[in-house]
Amino acid sequence: MSDELNMDMDIVSVVDDDGKEHLFEELDRIELDDDRRYVALVPIYEDETQILDDDGDVLILKVIEEKGETYLVQIEDEEEFNEVGNIIEDRLIEKYEKQDAE
Repeated sequence: MSDELNMDMDIVSVVDDDGKEHLFEELDRIELDDDRRYVALVPIYEDETQILDDDGDVLILKVIEEKGETYLVQIEDEEEFNEVGNIIEDRLIEKYEKQDAE
């Protein structure tokens, strides 16, 4: 991955339950009126051939604060996930339509 590309990306490091670090590009973040916060992420691969095996899904996680630490957790509630997923999808479509128009 080129250094020029890295400068334009918001990189998020996530450590899984096994202690393994995974790098993601942050596509979007939203905060709803009731102070719920979410991020939309896509994986970053060290080996470009791994991109071909990727299913292209966007990972949507809830941001929580606990004892001064910030955590990203899966959204367990299907209704909440659908609500946030629809908002993020609309925002990403709008963002990339604007970029294509420029």
